[in-house]
Amino acid sequence: MIFKDKITKYILNNSNKIKINSKDIKKNDIFLALKGKKYHGNKFIGDAFKFGAKFCITDKKYVVYKKKENILFVENIYSYLKNISVQKRSLFNGEVIGITGSAGKTSLKEYLSFFLKKKYKVSASIKSYNNNLGVMISILNMDINSNFAIFELGTNNFNEIRDLTKLVKPSQIFITNILSTHLENFKNKKNIAIEKSDIFKKKFNPDAKILFFQMSSAEEKIINKIAKKEKLKTIIKTGSFGSDCYISAIKYYKSKYQIGLKILNKNFLFILEKYENYQINNLIFVLAFCIKNRINTSFIFQKKIKFPKIDGRGAIYKSKINNINIQFIDQSYNANPETMIESIRNFSKIKNKGYQKILILGEMNELGVEALKFHNLIIKETTYHFFDDVILSGDLFKKALKKFPNFENKFIFKNSSKDIMAYLNKNIHKKAMIMSKCSNSTEVNKFATLLKLKKKDKIV
Repeated sequence: MIFKDKITKYILNNSNKIKINSKDIKKNDIFLALKGKKYHGNKFIGDAFKFGAKFCITDKKYVVYKKKENILFVENIYSYLKNISVQKRSLFNGEVIGITGSAGKTSLKEYLSFFLKKKYKVSASIKSYNNNLGVMISILNMDINSNFAIFELGTNNFNEIRDLTKLVKPSQIFITNILSTHLENFKNKKNIAIEKSDIFKKKFNPDAKILFFQMSSAEEKIINKIAKKEKLKTIIKTGSFGSDCYISAIKYYKSKYQIGLKILNKNFLFILEKYENYQINNLIFVLAFCIKNRINTSFIFQKKIKFPKIDGRGAIYKSKINNINIQFIDQSYNANPETMIESIRNFSKIKNKGYQKILILGEMNELGVEALKFHNLIIKETTYHFFDDVILSGDLFKKALKKFPNFENKFIFKNSSKDIMAYLNKNIHKKAMIMSKCSNSTEVNKFATLLKLKKKDKIV
């Protein structure tokens, strides 16, 4: 057997072996030496073998490391990975779930995986592996003996969803929502809805059978029209009263929430200490999926219902600043106008006597020509709520602040993650609750990483 075929067979017959970060390598893993922004992965091949890698794959000649017989050189690493991912996908006979949407893909994937793993063997993409490379790695890391395989499919430009769909070929599909994201390329939400719909179009995905999607806006209704035109076997709509799945009642009593749901003609009633829209939306999708797949839902509500906490998407950490206890609500993974407004409103509803309440917002990326307008909208929203401090960061927020001269004392502008941390070190005088919301690769995102390094533990 030639060396290349040996590695291919190893990938096809094993799961969770492919890693792109040498620090993540465990014994018998495969390290992909990819070209990065600063370095080529070849720089870390020695580290990968030291940590226990069985093989390394690279598209750049490597002659330094003594174990070069365990290094596979290929002309085009992406073509190589695509060919094997097609092979591995063809070997999988379980149910394949594809998740796309403007926001909430990762959290829905984590919810489905969290609940289904209680009864079934589940493979799911890690982190937010939803671009071309991420999807291929997720397929290659899949356990082909799983009952369910769950994949995220992301896009920030036209015609990307169809290419990912051809690889994943999901039979059951979720579209979480259509929001103001990646408008720099898409220009408007109508185009986003059309792009996301490629995940179930028969010419790209003949395996598509069931569509679960939120239908609360004009753009989301476009998805419904396309799905009907495609003659999908089953179309399940979530949203307002009268949809296939919706919130039938919310009652606040004795500091707790009583939630009623109507899911495919079945009624559910449960108690939560804290109410957040994204949690309920994810639960609605999970319940709809279980009912449609004839999975008894009683295991979801055993004792007290628990939700997974996801890094960067609402997980709460205990930490200290200057020996003062703080709770940090981490919403730093990504942001768009709709989710930022929702996060601000949810944070404002939290009542913790004796705590300073500090809101930290970083700018939202890829919003196109209306980016400044959206940042104005966010600042206006914060003026309707009370926080002890509102810290803003990023050039767009700096420009937007000029539109609010009457509220200049309400906002603190800080340019960098270090400046934000320095301000908190000087100005936190008692127990504090801090929430951050921002797009990736912003200073607030870096601040969140800094603060989590000081964390004591995660509140689950």
